[in-house]
Amino acid sequence: MSPRAGQAGHPAHTLAFVESPVQLLNVLEWAHLHGLRGAPEPARPSVPAQARRSPAGAVQPADAELTVVVLSPTDPMTRGQLRRMADLARDEGYRVRWEEARGGTTAPFHTIGGLAGSLRRADRIVMGDPFSRYVQLLLTITRARDLVVVDDGTATMEFVAQLARGERLVRWHRKGGRPGARDLLFAPVSSSARRRLTPSARRRVEVFSSMPVTETPEGVTVTANDFAWTRARFGPPRITKSADMVGTSLVETGVVDGDRYLEAVGRLARTHGATRYFAHRRESADKLHRLAAQTGLEIVRPDLPLELIARRGPIGRTILSFPSTVVHTLPLALTGTGVRVAVFDIDPTWLTETASPRAQGFLSGVTGTARDVHRLTAVSPA
Repeated sequence: MSPRAGQAGHPAHTLAFVESPVQLLNVLEWAHLHGLRGAPEPARPSVPAQARRSPAGAVQPADAELTVVVLSPTDPMTRGQLRRMADLARDEGYRVRWEEARGGTTAPFHTIGGLAGSLRRADRIVMGDPFSRYVQLLLTITRARDLVVVDDGTATMEFVAQLARGERLVRWHRKGGRPGARDLLFAPVSSSARRRLTPSARRRVEVFSSMPVTETPEGVTVTANDFAWTRARFGPPRITKSADMVGTSLVETGVVDGDRYLEAVGRLARTHGATRYFAHRRESADKLHRLAAQTGLEIVRPDLPLELIARRGPIGRTILSFPSTVVHTLPLALTGTGVRVAVFDIDPTWLTETASPRAQGFLSGVTGTARDVHRLTAVSPA
């Protein structure tokens, strides 16, 4: 079905569920590529800026083809970036519905109950995180014939591979551990979600991704995300003479030892003349404080996804990164600017004892499949 074709000649209505700023960015990229329209342009200037910025009381365009539902997390940094991204979505004319989905023990029941009608009416469901228990639960309600998975970073690579192999949906950094009580309790819902995300005569599935997809499940349509909306909307940036570094949450997820990580960041900064460190939204304040004290790097807490921050500029002529989503996305967002993205591999000795057995292979795959990046295999000793 064409993204614009609905029943009885009416445009299809799309319901998108996002839980992170990057997911919302990629929903906007997907909508841009497929030509989904927002509200009529003349109506938008009359909406007061303050009203548009308030998720609870925002004036919503009634006839937009896309409604974005933000299943808001509790992390303050993520919430802040999501609010900025929600502003951008409203500026494009799309409807945004902000749900305090984790605001207490009864919040999930209120959220799911309030969304049930919209889920049943939607022609298409777009999701940024098929591993999310929230999204998996919502999938059991929808009757939509079109399901779209947009990038949620490197997790998209694992999702496609697991779907192709018929495996249960498990995040890569948790794979190999024993399922907990909650996993076992939720197993029927997760199995149902995996079946619904499997194409059939009644259901079409699209994956919209800037990541390399090597195992394509039968019947799944893979569409490339080249960040056309980002490049059209922002930049080109001013390029500085120094280097910038991109942070990662591998310490926070229990994959990499914190002391080894800080030591590696310091060596990389000294070797390549980095002056700024763009923190991942999940990095802890304590780790960032130690990092600033030990390395002298300026810690920057971005208020938008890094692809937009880099495209707006100013940005260093070299961007240093460990294996992460940005080694795939930044070269696309910065096409034609002359900025070089350099990636440094995770040494196996940095991994924690509790890291998933698949961690090293997965991280190496993230680096090895990246296009248009410079691969760093070593740094000078301290």
